[in-house]
Order: sequence, then C-alpha cells, then structure tokens
Amino acid sequence: MTLEKNTLLHNRYRIIEILGQGGMGSVYRAIDENLGVAVALKENLFTTEEYTRQFRLEAVILANLRHPNLPRVSDHFELGEQGQYLVMDFIEGEDLRFRMERLGTITEEDALQIGAAMCDALAYLHTRKPPILHRDIKPGNVKITPDGHIFLVDFGLAKVYQGNNQATTTGARAMTPGYSPPEQYGTARTDPRTDYYSLGATLYAALCGVIPEDGLARAMDNAQLTPLRKRNTKVSRRLAAAIEKAMAIDPSDRFQNADDFKKALLGSSSKSQSRPGGYIVSPPPAESFLPNDPAEVVAAKEKEKTPPRQMTGPAQPAPVEDDQPFVSPLKKQKERERKRRNALIRFVAVLVLLFLVGVPFFAPSLLPENIRAQIPFLVPTSTVTASITPTSPPTFTLVPTSTATDVPPTATTVPTNTRTPTSAPTGNIPVEATHTATPIVTATNIPSSTPTLSVTPVGGGSGQIAYASNRTGLPQIYLADISNQTATQITDMPDGACQPAWSPDGQQIVFISPCKGMDDIYYQAALYIVNADGSDLTPISTVPGGDFDPAWSPDGKTILFTSLRTGQMEIFMVKVDDLSTAIQVTKGAKSVEARQPSWSPDGSQIAYSVKRFGVYQIWLMNADGTEQKQIVRSGVAFTDYLPTWSPDGALILFNQRCATTFCLPYLMSISATDRSVEQGTLLPLNVLSVEDVEYSPDGFHLLFEGEEAGENNDILYVTVTGANRIRITSDPGLDFDPAWRPTPN
Repeated sequence: MTLEKNTLLHNRYRIIEILGQGGMGSVYRAIDENLGVAVALKENLFTTEEYTRQFRLEAVILANLRHPNLPRVSDHFELGEQGQYLVMDFIEGEDLRFRMERLGTITEEDALQIGAAMCDALAYLHTRKPPILHRDIKPGNVKITPDGHIFLVDFGLAKVYQGNNQATTTGARAMTPGYSPPEQYGTARTDPRTDYYSLGATLYAALCGVIPEDGLARAMDNAQLTPLRKRNTKVSRRLAAAIEKAMAIDPSDRFQNADDFKKALLGSSSKSQSRPGGYIVSPPPAESFLPNDPAEVVAAKEKEKTPPRQMTGPAQPAPVEDDQPFVSPLKKQKERERKRRNALIRFVAVLVLLFLVGVPFFAPSLLPENIRAQIPFLVPTSTVTASITPTSPPTFTLVPTSTATDVPPTATTVPTNTRTPTSAPTGNIPVEATHTATPIVTATNIPSSTPTLSVTPVGGGSGQIAYASNRTGLPQIYLADISNQTATQITDMPDGACQPAWSPDGQQIVFISPCKGMDDIYYQAALYIVNADGSDLTPISTVPGGDFDPAWSPDGKTILFTSLRTGQMEIFMVKVDDLSTAIQVTKGAKSVEARQPSWSPDGSQIAYSVKRFGVYQIWLMNADGTEQKQIVRSGVAFTDYLPTWSPDGALILFNQRCATTFCLPYLMSISATDRSVEQGTLLPLNVLSVEDVEYSPDGFHLLFEGEEAGENNDILYVTVTGANRIRITSDPGLDFDPAWRPTPN
C-alpha cells in the first residue's frame, strides 16, 4: 500500500513524495525531522522470514559503504507487519535517463566522466569483503547532482558475492531488457562482469539515444549488436571498442575488473585519471531538479521498456541462488556442432581404416597386381588354375515383383494464421505475437431486401463517415452511409485528396491536397475546406513546406494542423474566420518535432505526437500551447502515434508500433487525467492491423482502417469491446483516413 503524503514514520521521517514503485515496495522522498534534511526512504512490503532476513542483511552491508559516488545508508527500521524501511541520502538532481530525454544524446566527454565515475564506484563495491554486485545499472540509476557530481543509486538488487561456490542474494533478481546481460536471465551465476555489461549498455544508450539490442536475444543468436559508431559516427573508435567489449555476450570476453574498463575508457582520449569523486559533468538546469510542486512528481524512477521481472504477491519465495556458471547459448550450440563434426570425422576415419585393412583379406582382386605381389600372405592369382565342371544348364525363373499402389494423399485443411498480441508492452521489453491456427470469421453487414428502421443509426448522428480512397486512381474524399454501405465521391482534386476532418456541426470537411497515397509526411500539401455535398471549395492560405494532419476544434472556431514551414514538423493553428493567418503553437528544439494534434472534447487540451530519439511519443498540452508534458513513456523500442480522445474525455487512444523491428500496429489506451500511469494498456480487437482509430459520436463504436487476412486496407468498425466487427468498405483499392460524421446539435 502506497504511503500518503505527510505520513510520519518511526516518529521521525515525514513522507514528501513517491519517487518510484517496484514489485517489492516503493521509494519515497522524506524529511528527517530530527536533522531537517531530505532522505530517500526505501520500502520492503514482503515480511516473510526470508525476505526480512535478506533486507536486514542488505541494510547492514550498505550502511558500511563510504564512497564519493555512492549514497550513504543512515538508518533501518521495521514497522511490524507493515514492512521494513531503509533510509539513505537523497541525491538531488537529474538521472541520466532524463538527461538523455532532454539532450537526445550526451557528449563523448560526459560519457567518459560518467563511465570513469561508475568504474570507481564499482571497483569499490567489488573489492569489499565480501564483494557487492549492483546488478541494476541503467540510466535511471545514474544520478547527476546540481553541481555536476555523479552518483550510482538504488541498491534494490544488490548482492553479496562470495566467489564461485556461493552467492548470497540480498535482493530480488530482475532484468531490464537492453541493459541486463544474458546471465542475469534465469539461474546462471552473476559476478562483477555483470555490472560491466550493464555499464557498457548504459554508456551505449547515452551516446546514441537508442537502447542496445537485448543481451539474451543476442546470446540466442536472434539479434546482433549494432556497432555504436553506426548509430553515432562522432564517437571515437577506441571509446566504441571499449564499450562494445564491456557488452560481450561471454563474460570471459569482457573486462575482468573495473580498473581495466576505466583505463580503456580514459585511454580513448587525452583524459587523465582523477581521484575518486573527482569526475564531474555539466550540471543540469534548475528546472530539471526543482519541480514547481513536488507533490505532483510521481513515478520519476527508471521505466525503460519494461519493468523488472519480479514476482509480486503477498508472499514471494526466497530469492534464487546463483550457482551455475554462465555459458552463452550460442557458444553451447557451437560446441555441440564442433563435437558432432569431430565425431563424424572419427567415424569416417575408422571406415577408411577398416577398408584399407579389410581389402587384402576379403577382396584382394581389387588391388593392383604389383601391390598384391608385395603382400606375402596373398597367393598370386596367376598360379591358381580354375577348373569348371560342366553341369546342367542353369534354369532362370522370372519372379514378378510386387507393384506399388498409389495412395491418394489425405486432404488436410490449413487454417489461416491470425496474429493476436498477448499483452501490452511496458518500459524497458518488446511485445511478441502468438500465431494460433484458428479460422478467421469475418462479420459482414448484408442489407436485406426490406430496409429495417432503427431508432438510432449505428454510431449515432447521421451514421455516415468520410474517408480517402484510391479506387479511381488518385485518392479522393468519399462520404459513406454505413447503414447501406453506399459511397459518394465528394472531392475531385487533380492531385488527390486525403486526411478528412469534420467541422463539429458535421456540415464541412477540412482535408489536404496533393495526396498521392498513404504517406507519413505530405510534402507541399495544403489545407482545403469543402461542404459535405462537395460544394464551395475554399483553400486555406499556406506557405512552402507542407500542411497536413488537420483537426477541427470542438467549438468550430479553430483548425489545428502540422506544418513543415519552419523546416521541421510543428503544430500550427488557423482561425476559421481568418484563414490567411497561421499561428505557431509548438516550438521544439532541433530534431524534436510535433504533429498529429487531437482536441479534447471540451476543447481545453490537445493530445499530440512528439518525435524524439527517432520515435514518436504521446504528449499533452493546454489549448494555448502551455504546459507541454509527455504522458506515455514506452521507451525507444516502441513508437506511439495518432492520439484520439474518447467522447467523455476520460481516455486517450493511440497506436503503437515496434521502433527497431517490424510489427503491425497495436491499439493502446491511457487515462487522460491520471498522470501517475505512464504505460499504455493494450486493447485487443482481433484484427490483423488497426490504425487511425476514432470514436463514434455516441462513444459505443470504434472506427478504424485495418487489414484482415488476405484483404486490402479497408475501413471497419467494432463496438468498444471489440465485438461485432463490420467492414464498411471492400473495394479493391486502398481505403484509409476514416472520420465519423459528428452528431448534429
């Protein structure tokens, strides 16, 4: 149970805010009222005898640590069955993950400073008696103070290492994909080289802005590490080589101690060694560590890709002991192949030897005459006289052989493979698809010969949609009545048209042209407004670059859109009563672009996509462009895009794809109001592909473009629960960009 703000623990520590949550408890920022200083309070909610013993051992071990790059543990106490608490220094500042988000990538100089400082801390930990392993080094656990000093924090997974025969775990094992080495998955033994791998992966991600390929996938030969210089050519060859050596799959190929790793890092430049604690980087800006309202700061801890895989529940089993040396699965496979080759060679050699030895005894006639003459125990064939006694001529009998009868093959039915995501993706890990052999059932709306009257058309309002289709060549805007699936062409633009968006009264459509097809970015496109019947075409003034992604405000007075007029994608607005003046809403740093605006139902907020580190993220801002903040954190392994609001303003739906590998788009949702949740929830619709989703005006249905097995990209809709899927379009062309006509007031 999460502790509330102002809770007083142990008559001394008053809770200020929550810093992060995990499977075993939370970490809080608190005030030590006896000393008047800020502290970090780590909680352990599991009070079983084993976990109580392990947590107490951790407290004793960490309380004896004194190093300029490590926080100090100052207290430990238990509160009955409520839990145990560890008190340590609160390190003010920003973690490396937020510095990466703020800057994109760090400089090589900062990477050297951070790497050297972390090596100092690891050398200290690994040389304790007994040695201590950290086992969770990642950007979120590297803290940078307001004066630029570097700290390694969060010992939640620390372990006392007692050599090859015994290892005492003082925290649950966890894996952060991309940062954890392969031996940390399963029960293989971890040792100091585990920390060197994680530090190398942390420096890799900080230098190029991309989490490296997962260690287990690399060990299974399902992925290969992309060379660091391929992602950032500014990194020196010697630094890249040092980092990649630290990330070797086999621990024996990595650095064997922290000092060697540090020397390799510093040897890549003219940097000289400093005393422990002497390595510093540029301080973070004030706003990075002084929030306006600390009570609103929630979940600031690391959430790369997926959370650590920890068992949760009221009573967890004891931690797994690490007593098996790690051997790469790929290395095991190569060893098995080598043994098979050697066995085959030995078998062939034995056959050859048997042949050479056996021929003189059993088939001497196969040997040449001169060789047979040199073998003493063989009688020359010339001295043998063969006498043949005639007998009755042999009788040959023709015996018919059996004939083979052709058996017709048994016909088997091969069901269609359907792709069903198994779970929603969460921070630091990738989502996999399960292929199950089940027949696809496609629901089709077949109108009967006698029309059936209904009180409320499907989707509410007029029961009509606008969409783009290239069925006649270039894409044009069509209006379809979903009750009878008839379509009427609205536009006839010579360069094509797409991306329709309705006015709130359902009487006009804003769209873009030129449009040659389903593109991601529409260069040189402009905005147009047209009546629902195709009349009164009105262009919106534009400038060179390209305007696209239009969105009409709920009050009908403003149109938001994405524009390239500044050289990168930014969100602009234009007033409907003054279509000649565009106002810039967002202004990101270089290579930080904004697009795909979506109005909240009350018009007070805008959800939109921000492109950073090569992936899209879902952000939220006020209608005037203020208070811009990221609301979904899926990591750099996923890209989130195309946000849309539920009619009641409670949810934001968005699409998600894999960023580094191919996968079909998922449909995700997140609360529009609860900012303590930063991971989307998967909405399974049992469709091969689902994209560009929009709620019906009554909120009961979802309209989208998608694919079913063997079909084109069409327009479909389902209930919000994913049931009663109906395909609206079935033309051989591509149908896309659906927009539900609003309910007339």
